[in-house]
Amino acid sequence: MLEGDIGLQGLSPKEDPAAQAAGAVDGEGAPPGGPGAQAATMRVNEKYSTLPAEDRSVHIINICAIEDIGYLPSEGTLLNSLSVDPDAECKYGLYFRDGKRKVDYVLVYHHKRPSGSRPLGRRVLQNDTTLAARSVKQDQPLPGKGGPVGAGEPQPPADFHEDDKRFRREEYEGNLLEAGLELERDEDTKIHGVGFVKIHAPWNVLCREAEFLKLKMPTKKLYHINENRGLLKKINSMLQKITDPIQPKVVEHRPQTMKRLSYPFSREKQHLFDLSDKDSFFDSKTRSTIVYEILKRTTCTKAKYSMGQGEGRKKDSALLSKRRKCGKYGITSLLANGVYSAAYPLHDGDYEGENVEFNDRKLLYEEWASYGVFYKYQPIDLVRKYFGEKIGLYFAWLGVYTQMLMPASVVGVIVFLYGCATVNENIPSMEMCDQRHNITMCPLCDKTCSYWKMSSACATARASHLFDNPATVFFSVFMALWAATFMEHWKRKQMRLNYRWDLTGFEEEETDKVKLTWRDRFPAYLTNLVSIVFMVAVTFAIVLGVIIYRISTAAALAMNSSPSVRSNIRVTVTATAVIINLVVIILLDEVYGCIARWLTKIEVPKTEKSFEERLIFKAFLLKFVNSYTPIFYVAFFKGRFVGRPGDYVYIFRSFRMEECAPGGCLMELCIQLSIIMLGKQLIQNNLFEIGIPKMKKFIRYLKLRRQSLSDHDEHVKRKQRYEADFTLEPFAGLTPEYMEMIIQFGFVTLFVASFPLAPLFALLNNIIEIRLDAKKFVTELRRPVAVRAKDIGIWYNILRGVGKLAVIINAFVISFTSDFIPRLVYLYMYSKDGTMHGFVNHTLSSFDVSDFQNGTAPNDPLDLGYEVQICRYKDYREPPWSEHKYDISKDFWAVLAARLAFVIVFQNLVMFMSDFVDWVIPDIPKDISQQIHKEKVLMVELFMREEQGKRQLLETWMEKDRREDGPYNSHSPQAGLAGAEHHGGTL
Repeated sequence: MLEGDIGLQGLSPKEDPAAQAAGAVDGEGAPPGGPGAQAATMRVNEKYSTLPAEDRSVHIINICAIEDIGYLPSEGTLLNSLSVDPDAECKYGLYFRDGKRKVDYVLVYHHKRPSGSRPLGRRVLQNDTTLAARSVKQDQPLPGKGGPVGAGEPQPPADFHEDDKRFRREEYEGNLLEAGLELERDEDTKIHGVGFVKIHAPWNVLCREAEFLKLKMPTKKLYHINENRGLLKKINSMLQKITDPIQPKVVEHRPQTMKRLSYPFSREKQHLFDLSDKDSFFDSKTRSTIVYEILKRTTCTKAKYSMGQGEGRKKDSALLSKRRKCGKYGITSLLANGVYSAAYPLHDGDYEGENVEFNDRKLLYEEWASYGVFYKYQPIDLVRKYFGEKIGLYFAWLGVYTQMLMPASVVGVIVFLYGCATVNENIPSMEMCDQRHNITMCPLCDKTCSYWKMSSACATARASHLFDNPATVFFSVFMALWAATFMEHWKRKQMRLNYRWDLTGFEEEETDKVKLTWRDRFPAYLTNLVSIVFMVAVTFAIVLGVIIYRISTAAALAMNSSPSVRSNIRVTVTATAVIINLVVIILLDEVYGCIARWLTKIEVPKTEKSFEERLIFKAFLLKFVNSYTPIFYVAFFKGRFVGRPGDYVYIFRSFRMEECAPGGCLMELCIQLSIIMLGKQLIQNNLFEIGIPKMKKFIRYLKLRRQSLSDHDEHVKRKQRYEADFTLEPFAGLTPEYMEMIIQFGFVTLFVASFPLAPLFALLNNIIEIRLDAKKFVTELRRPVAVRAKDIGIWYNILRGVGKLAVIINAFVISFTSDFIPRLVYLYMYSKDGTMHGFVNHTLSSFDVSDFQNGTAPNDPLDLGYEVQICRYKDYREPPWSEHKYDISKDFWAVLAARLAFVIVFQNLVMFMSDFVDWVIPDIPKDISQQIHKEKVLMVELFMREEQGKRQLLETWMEKDRREDGPYNSHSPQAGLAGAEHHGGTL
C-alpha cells in the first residue's frame, strides 16, 4: 500500500451507500477479507484519495457485536477531523477523535520509528501496523500490511524481534475487534517511540459483559430505607449536626433515605433498569472493569513473521521457526513478554490547574487527598465509585482502625501519666536510687569491667516505673478486649458497606489456571520450605550478630577513661544496636517481599485469589519474623541464660551473654519497640512512600524529555490524558499498604504492656498515612482497575491471629519480662510489714569475689576506692556461705510458679472475655439484616407483578384474536350448531 492510501476493512453501512450495497451483495456475515469488503475498501480509497496526508485523521475501527454470544465481523470507518483544535474535541485524550466515544482503556507499546521518517499526521495509522479485524483464515495477509512506507525510500534493516511483537499485537488487537471492542491507535505522541491503543466498549458489549459478570445494577424501583424512630432518631440527628463540620462535601457521603433496588444485569430484562441515560448507566469504573475482563480472556494463538532476506534471515531462522504463542492469559502474558509495556484505564481528568473541568478525581483531591482535610471523614462512597470496591474497603478498614485507635490512645496516655505521677512513690526505685544502701554489683563483663554501685542505675529504674506499674496489667487486658471489639466493629461496618454497594450475595468465581499433580508441585513446595527456613535462619543470624556487637561494644566502652561514657554504656549500646536492627529490618523487608513473590510464582497457584493469598501469607511470615525477632530476644531471652558470676555462659567461648539491668529488661524493651516502630513508620512508610515515587517520576520525566528533544513542535502542545497517565507510577497492589498497617497493628497489640504510648504514635501516623495514601492514589499512580470484593480477604484472618497471639505474648511479658509477679510474691509472702521495703535486696544474690574463674576477675578491683569482698547480682540463688552455695533457691521456684499461674489465668480470662465480646456483638447489624430481607421481598413482588402483567397482556391479546377470528370461523362445529338451532327456531 502506498503512502497516500490508508487501508480500511470496510465502511459502516450507515455511513456510506456504497458500503450498504456491498453489504447487500455479500451478506451481513461476509468475512472482512471478502469481495464485498474489498470493493468497499477500494471505493473508500478512491473517495478519500484526494485528501492531503496532513489533513487525514485517525483510523478508527468499529466492531459491532450482536446481542447474544455470537459476533459479527468487523467494519471499519474513516473519520475526518478538519477542526482547528482536534485535541479539545476529544477532551485531550479522554475520548476518541470523534469526541463521542469514551476511552475506557489504553494499551501502550514501544515501537522503533525509522530514522529520518515522520508520521503522516498526528494519530494517523501507519500502514504497516494497520488495525484490522482478523479474517477467518489466520494466515491471510491483512490489507495494506507489508507495503512500502514511501516510494523510493530505502528499507530499514529487519528487526525480527520487533516484527514478532508487532504481529502479536496485530493478532491480539484483531481478536479484541472480534470481541466487539473499538480501537484507535496513536503513534505520533509527545513520548518518543511509544504508541497507544485506545479502547472503547460500545453499549452492546457492555450489556453482554455485565450479564456475564453478573453485575448488580440499579433498577427503576425505589424504596425507603428504614429509619430509626424515637430516641435513636433524635440521637442520630444530633450526632449528624455535631459531626457536620467534619463531613466531606461530597454528594455520595450524605445520608440517604431512598435507595434503588439492584439486580444482576440481564439483556432480556433491560426494561427493569433505568436506561434513560445510557452514557452514565455504566460508570467509568465499571466500563474499565469490563474491558479488562475482555483483555484477560482474549488470547492470540501464534506469532506471524515477516520473513527477512539474506544474512538477517539466516541469522534468525531458529527464532522465526518457533511461532511463539502469546500466552494463555491474555494481556497478563503480553505485558510480561514485553509485547505491550503498559495497560491501564484513564483518570477522569486533571486534578489541579486553571480552567480544569470538574471531575471525580478533582473532587477526591480536594475533599480526600489534601492534608488540610485530615480532620474530616473519608468520602468512602466516592473512593469506591472511582477506584472500585477493593480499594474502597482498604480505606474504609484503615479509617475504622484509625478511629478505634483514639480510645486506645487516650487510655494509653492515662496509664503513662499514672506512671509519671507515682514514680516518686515507687519504693523499689527509691531504694535503688538511695546511695545509703551502698549495694555493690558484680562486673558486667570480664576483665575490663569493674564493680559498680546500684545507685548508678537510678535513672533507668525510675524510667522503668513509667511502663512497669500495676496500670500496665489493666492496659494489657483493655487492649485485648479492644482488639476483639475492633474486629467485630469492622465486620459490622463491612456488612453496611456490602449492603450500600450492592455486594450482598456476591461470590468470586474463578477457574483453575493450570491443573498440576502433587508430583508436579512437590519441587516447588520443597523449595518454598527450604527457602523460608533459610530466610528465618538468616534473620536469627543477624540478631545474633547484633548481640555480639552489643557485648563487644559494651566491653570496649567499659575501658574508656571518661566516667560519663562508662555510666551511659547501657543506653549507648542499646540505642546503637536498635538503629542497626532498624536498618537491617528495612532492607530485609524489601528483599523478603521479592523472595515471597518468587516463591509464590514457582508454586503456580490454581487461581489468582490463591496466588494473592499465598503471597500475602509468605510475605507476612517473613516480615513478621524480621520485624519482631529483635524485640522477642529482648523480651524473653536477654538475661535468661547468662549463668552466674564464676560460671557465666559464653557465645563462641569468647562473648559473655549480656544481662538485664537491675530494674529489668522492660525499659530496654520499650526503647527497642519505640525506635523500631517509629523508625519504620517514619522511614519505610512515609519517607519511602513520598520520596521514592517522586524520585522515580522525576527520573522518568527526565528520560522522556531527553528522548523527545528532537520533536520541537510537540513541546508546545498539551499532553493527552493517556500520555500524562503513562508517566505516572504503575499500581503495585494493596499488599504493601495492608502489610505496613498489619505490622503496626502488631506493635500496638503484641507488646503493648511495655509501651502504652504505642496506640498514640500509631494514631498520629495513620492520620498522615490516610492522606498520604490518598494523595498517592489520586496524583502519583495510574488509575488501577476496579476489582469487586466484599471483604478484605486473608488480612482479616491475619488480624484475628495477631489479636489472639497478643493475649499470649502480653501475658508472658507481664509475668516474665516485668517485675510485676516478683513484687506480688514478695508483698504477700516475704514482706515483714506488708510494704515493698526490702524488695530490691530480696531479688539480689551474693557472690564471693574469690570464686571468680581465672582470667575473669576485674583488672582494677579497687576502681570504687575500696576492696570488694562480696558483690551482688540479680538472681534467686543460695549465698556463698550456704551449704549449697550458688544453687537455685526456693524463692526462684515460688516466683516461677506464680508466673506460670498468672500466664494461665490471664490468657484464659482474656480469651474468654474476647470471645464473649465476639458473641455479644452480632456480625450483621439488625437494620441491615432487615433491609436485605426487604430487598428480597421487593424483588419477588417486582417479578410477580411483571409476570401478572405479562399474563394479563397475553390474555388480552388472545381475547382480541378470538373476537377478530369469530366472523371467519362460522364453518366450525359450534358455529354450525348455532346456525342450525337458529334456523330450526324459525321454522
